[in-house]
This record gives sequence, structure tokens and C-alpha cells, in this order.
Amino acid sequence: MCGLAGFLLPSLAQFSSDHLLRLMAINLEHRGPDQLGSWSDSSIGVGLAHARLSVLELSEAGRQPMESACNRYVIAFNGEIYNHLVLRQQLEAKRETPKWRGHSDTETLLACFSAWGIEKTLQAAVGMFALALWDRQEQVLTLARDRLGEKPLYWGWCNQTLLFGSELKALKVHPAFNADVDRNALALLLRYNAIPAPYSIYHGIQKLPAGHMVQVRQGDGEGDAIPKAYWALNEVVQSGLANPFIGPDNEAVTALQQRITQSVAGQMLADVPLGAFLSGGVDSSTIVAMMQKQSSKPVRTFAIGFNEPGYNEAQYAKEVAEYLGTDHTELYVGTEEALAVIPDLPTIYCEPFADSSQIPTFLVSKMARQQVTVALSGDGGDELFGGYNPYQFAPKVWRAIRRLPLSLRKLAVAVMADVPMPDKLHKLLRVLPSANREAFYDALMSHWQYPEQTVIGAGTVPTTMNSPSSWPKTDSFEHWMMAVDAKQYMSDDILVKVDRAAMANSLETRVPLLDHRVVEFAWQLPMHQKIRNGTGKWALREVLYRHVPREMIERPKKGFSIPLAQWLRGPLRDWAEALLEETRLRREGYFHAAPIRKLWSEHQNGRRDNSLRLWSVLMFQAWLEYQHD
Repeated sequence: MCGLAGFLLPSLAQFSSDHLLRLMAINLEHRGPDQLGSWSDSSIGVGLAHARLSVLELSEAGRQPMESACNRYVIAFNGEIYNHLVLRQQLEAKRETPKWRGHSDTETLLACFSAWGIEKTLQAAVGMFALALWDRQEQVLTLARDRLGEKPLYWGWCNQTLLFGSELKALKVHPAFNADVDRNALALLLRYNAIPAPYSIYHGIQKLPAGHMVQVRQGDGEGDAIPKAYWALNEVVQSGLANPFIGPDNEAVTALQQRITQSVAGQMLADVPLGAFLSGGVDSSTIVAMMQKQSSKPVRTFAIGFNEPGYNEAQYAKEVAEYLGTDHTELYVGTEEALAVIPDLPTIYCEPFADSSQIPTFLVSKMARQQVTVALSGDGGDELFGGYNPYQFAPKVWRAIRRLPLSLRKLAVAVMADVPMPDKLHKLLRVLPSANREAFYDALMSHWQYPEQTVIGAGTVPTTMNSPSSWPKTDSFEHWMMAVDAKQYMSDDILVKVDRAAMANSLETRVPLLDHRVVEFAWQLPMHQKIRNGTGKWALREVLYRHVPREMIERPKKGFSIPLAQWLRGPLRDWAEALLEETRLRREGYFHAAPIRKLWSEHQNGRRDNSLRLWSVLMFQAWLEYQHD
């Protein structure tokens, strides 16, 4: 795992790049503390920077940026190609291989690019990655990102210079960078607690969407280079639903187990210590069970527990670990240890990010890094196999709501908006005016219903959630929710959370359930093999129950959460009050102060739990303060 960055100047020009590229790499050193490297061609105006975390090929043969054996390509690569040895065998079988200098997957990629071309290589690769590839022959820069968006890649033009990198902090050291906050993106942060691709917090800088590549020629400007999908989740969804798995239940479970086993085997490849996160839930327990089945020694597993009542699941992880025979480490943290992470969040996340489970994710990553360099996680199971609670209740609620005329629903909202009621009923009230089921789900998943009314100068922009043209054709509301969540919530919230929290600790995380072969098979499973009798992840559970007793797993689903509401009324109150102070909000000029102060007052007097909506504002305010320090 690594970090990459670089730039392409607008025209042929001599320039001094070594110091600048080193600065860009230094700002990514947490992602790759083992070695910094750079490459540039001053006659062309292109530069690549790299910060290396050595996981495969620990010798100098894995140093980056790396040149291809034919000297045509230069690459800066972040990620892992799990099938790179298979790719080498394919090259060798066709006598298309160079003389290998080492056994890194980066060198394998370069050889494949040389033999097969860029798009074919990306489609053949199994892995997680972001890369920048300079083609000396064609003088074209290619940026590419893995299929599901595990690894980040920002790119965009600032003052006619193309900048790109794993995190914004690397781009910001370039003198061409323009730190102009995108207020539309800020409104998206309030709505979703994360900024979805292709947007970033800065004007002119985008996130390259998952499964896309973009090619830039010198002289191109904003609008000239258009990202192109080399793998599309929409096509996978539609193809899977059109060609469903038709075997009996036991065959479906066996086929799924085979694919997960294959994925886990590939992702256990490393030249450094490796382990796994274990919460005791279905997803992480399945991954650990598959790991332990294929390991000759106890797998190292890690869990974090909280001393706060109602927020601790470490005991469940311990039970699973003991049953599977793993080498288990657990850490119980108190309020003070968790709160100590908060001042560092603006440095951990290069743009404001407000999923509060970022705190325990950082803590478990920090603990794991003391023993391992690589950790496997169980992310992705909910979106692929129907695990989130709304997939069960949202269709029922929508069917009830739609029976009422829209005019009556709007009237109910107007009349009852300020009536005291439980938080869940208040949220239900907010989604009543939805015109259709898709708008209903977007409203259900939105923390702020109309954030553009709170962010000064913001408007509404297209996202996966509100753009029908971005939706796949599905056979049910449940499958539609799963698909849009995989495209937006998983990619732009879950995977961002894990990547930044782990990389801040120089820990590589891998996600076996997001192997595209697992994803493609999951979409072939019919709904009754995902959600059955009101319970999600049926097929995945059945895989797990072949290795762990059912009674050890069956319990209500809980998220990886913290007592945020209580903290904002207690130990975080003074910190939050300073960031939300009315004159400060007015002076900074990003928010209308009144709605924020109203939410804060309601939360403090216990009338409503506004913690999630307040957290998005607080994360922006803390990030903004850090930018000005």
C-alpha cells in the first residue's frame, strides 16, 4: 500500500521538479513510510511522486515510480494486484514477458500494459488500486481506479496544471493549487455525511469514480479529458439479474463459499505480517473463518471494545475468535481515549468526513498496526447481500406512505414539524413528502433534507441517489437500494472511512468481499437467497454457519458506533459550542447560523437527537480551522 501524486504542466517547459515532488510525497508519508520516490521529465513537464509501504517485494526491485522493461511506461501505483502471479504465467505462456527484475505486482502490471494495452490489463487485474501511468511514446497520462473504489484518487486542473494524488494534502503543496471550497460539495457533506464522487471539497478537483480510467494529453484542459468506465457496476447488476443463479440453496451457498475462499486466498498473499479485523458479526466472522481454514497457524485477529454500556461488541468477537482458534487481541477504550482522536480527524481525513464510526475504525487500525502491516476486513457484505436494516423495513414503510395523498402528507409535515415526538417518528415525518420510492430512500438516507438552504451559496447537484440516469435497471426496490448504496454509500463513505483511518496508521486494509468475482456472483443470487424471513445476508450467513455455530452469530444488527449524542451534551460540549458559535459562523460565511443554532439548542435540551446532523457541520468546522492554522 502506498500513496501517489503528480502533475502535468499545460505546455512543454523546463521546470525544476525534484523538491516539489518530494514535498508531495512527504505529505503522503503516512501511506507509505518505507520509501519516498519521484520521477520527472522536465522536457515534457510531467512528474510522479510515490510514498511506499512495502508489502510485496521488500527489496529495491519494488521501488517506485517504476519504469517498464521496454522503457515506454512509468508508473506510480497504490494497491495490490492479487492475481499478479497468474498474470505473469499468462505472459510467460505467450512469450510476452521481459526478464523479471523482482516479484512485485507493479512490475507485473507494467509488463501487462506493454503486452496487452491499458484497458485490457485493467480488466484482467484482480485487486484494489489507484495508479498514474505515463506513456512516453504517446505522451499520454492515464489515471485509473479499482472497480469498487477501495483506493482513492483525486484529480483536476488548477491554473491550467493537472494535479492528481491519493489525498488532497499532496495536491495542496503544489503552487498551482487553488483552495476554493465547493459549496455544493459542502451541502452534500451535510446531506450524506460524506462527499460523494466525483465531487471533492475543492472547486476544480474531482474524485475519479470507481471502475474508471481517464487519459490526459499535454495541453488538455478541464472538460477535454472524460473519465471512461472499464468496469461498470450497473452492467454487473443488470447482467446478474438477467442471468440468475437457478440452483438449489445448498449449491448457491457452496458456490458463494468457493468464491470467497478464492478471494481470501489471494488476499492473504503478503511478505509482511497479516491479520484481520473481527467484530463478531456475519461479515468479518466469515472472512476470518475462511482465513483460518486456509492457514497453518492461528490468524491474528483484532477487536475493539468500549466501556460505554450499549456500545460494546468485543465479547462477541472474542467468542468467535476462541471457537475458530485465532490469535486474538482486543482493546477496551474509555471515553477519554476515543475523544483524544477527534483533534486529529482533520489531518486523518484530507477533506471533511462525518461518519462518526471513523473514531473506532482509527483506534482498531492503530491497535492492529502494532502487530501486522496488512489487515483484512469484512466490508461490503451489507450492500451485496441485503444486510442493512432499511432493506427490510423501507419497502413496507413506503407502501404504507404511498396510500396517503401527497398533498395530505405535505400538510402533515407543515402542521407537525415542531411537535415534540420521538426521533424515529420525526425522521419518518421528514420523508413523508417524497414523490416516489427512490426520493423516499434518498430522504431516508439524508441527514439534512435541504442542506442547500443552510449552506450559503449552495445548490443541488447530481449524485447517484438523485439521478435516474445513473441507476441500473433492477427487479425490486430492495435490489435498487443495494445497487445505489454500493455505488455511493459504500464507495464514498465506508471505503473512505477505512482507507484513511488505516493509512493514517500505515496499515494496509484488504476487502475480500469486494473481489469483483464475488460481486458479480452476488448479483446473480435471487432476492430470496439474500433476504429471507425478514433477515438479510441469508447466503452469506449460511456460508458462515458451516464454520461457526448459528447461535454464536444470531443477534440484532448493530453498527460500529459511539455514544455521540451523549458526548455532544457532555465532554464535547465546549469544543462543539466554540465551533458552532453564532458570530463565528457568520464571520466565516459558509453557513446560515440560525438553523444550526436551532439544532444545537434542541440537542442540548434533550428535545431531539441531532448528533448526526451536527457532526457533519462540526467536521467541516474542525477541518476549516485546521486549514487556517
